[in-house]
Amino acid sequence: MKILEVGNLDGLVLFFAAIMFGPAILLAIIGFAVLKKNKKAAKVLFILAAVYVIISLGVCGALIT
Repeated sequence: MKILEVGNLDGLVLFFAAIMFGPAILLAIIGFAVLKKNKKAAKVLFILAAVYVIISLGVCGALIT
């Protein structure tokens, strides 16, 4: 029941961190898996991961502060 405590915001910070970095890490892992077969698709996935991190750090970073 510590997660539901009013003064404890650890769960909220972890939630925002998961939203910020989760999909980007997933896109990068998929990009590394596809790299051997299709270099162009892997490059697109890496670019999408980088753009997602930049945008999510701006949006979620503003919400955290």
